[in-house]
Amino acid sequence: MKILMMTSNNSDKVMHLSRAIQVFVQDGSHISIGGFTINRNPMAAVYELIRQQKRDLHLYAHSNGQGVDELVGSGVLSKLEIAYGGSGRFAPTCIRFKKAVQEGTIHVEDDSNFQKTLRFLAGSLGVPFLPTRSGMGSDILARWGFSLETRSSDPKLPDKKAVVLDNPFGDWTETTKVVLVPAIRPDVTIIHAQKAATDGTVRISGLPFADVEQAKAAQHVIVTCEELVTPDDLRDNADLNSLPPFCVGAVCHVPLGAYPTACYGYYDYDPAYLKSYAAFARQEDTFQRYLEKFIFGTNDHGRFLALIDPEQLKRIKADPRTGYAPNLDRT
Repeated sequence: MKILMMTSNNSDKVMHLSRAIQVFVQDGSHISIGGFTINRNPMAAVYELIRQQKRDLHLYAHSNGQGVDELVGSGVLSKLEIAYGGSGRFAPTCIRFKKAVQEGTIHVEDDSNFQKTLRFLAGSLGVPFLPTRSGMGSDILARWGFSLETRSSDPKLPDKKAVVLDNPFGDWTETTKVVLVPAIRPDVTIIHAQKAATDGTVRISGLPFADVEQAKAAQHVIVTCEELVTPDDLRDNADLNSLPPFCVGAVCHVPLGAYPTACYGYYDYDPAYLKSYAAFARQEDTFQRYLEKFIFGTNDHGRFLALIDPEQLKRIKADPRTGYAPNLDRT
């Protein structure tokens, strides 16, 4: 299978977020979003996907929380592959995600956290699979979320969830069997970063999670960022850069683009918003009111943020020494 990467020679990748979503994400696309639970989810992009009422999307996520829950609840997704879906103490299992699984309104396939990382890594390396021992002795290998019929109907899906194989090197090491997990190759990966240059160079600060592998595995990459800088700004300490320009198709300057999740070094997660969201998400009617007010009632992330109490935003501002907000309600 030929590997296609976003290799635009355009030195200026800057694009408005609504335009980037319109250009790169089509109904039925296989997409991936970065972040981990309530950290650095690309929330501005999530809200734009919902505003544009994309449909029948197949989502790959590692251990995502808020972004996954809002995409599931809004009806954007038809299929989801994930290792864990939760927003910490605010929703140990994402509320709309749990409801959709219980009611059978979404098809879900699960991996272990390590399997998911390896699958993105395989996609980034251009190999069809990677071996592991993760999943041995568990039901993850025995229980498939996608049937053979579903797999055969979508050429973007592997025909098996995983393959257990005898060690091809015989008795070399004590491992007798390995699990082969298939590569993930999204049409589009969307991540949020602290800094991105106009040419597409990206710098993620703090834990990268699986964002780099997710991006390198994709055909197209959309990056939202806190700071839009020049390429020269990221040439100093270039070893801190996460993605080169040729991997990135669009750079979208969206300050607070991960809100209400955290963006290390800039702001923490917002407990007040996440608690309020959890209350909205528990019932269908209140969740629809939430969508109408915060997403469909706003035409971009700036208008969305205008609905938030400025004092809330001040409270989550990160301390430059630690990267986190001091005295934040974490109970």
